[in-house]
Amino acid sequence: MATPIIKDDPLYRLLRDGQVDQFNQQHQPGSPCDLRGVDLRALDLRKLDPRNLDLRDCYLRQADLRGLDLSETNLEGASISGAKISGTLFPKQLSADEINLSLVHGTRMRYR
Repeated sequence: MATPIIKDDPLYRLLRDGQVDQFNQQHQPGSPCDLRGVDLRALDLRKLDPRNLDLRDCYLRQADLRGLDLSETNLEGASISGAKISGTLFPKQLSADEINLSLVHGTRMRYR
């Protein structure tokens, strides 16, 4: 497992700085955004528009993901240890067991 990345990408910086609304304005909904392997731990992402984001191998430990529709987000290999996920819709490719293992034990989520 690789160490989470701190990118020098302007869109990523907006998320890290808690400027989720500005991220949503600058990221065109529907266009791909590569956030693979980045460190998003302990961030409040409840207002994030996650459509078509590539969050593969992301580190989302203790992030606030409540109420997000992640069904169109690539989360393969991401870890959500201790995250707040009440009301979150995950991609169909992730089983409830995979989500629970990641939430409780920090394992990387595998698509079926």
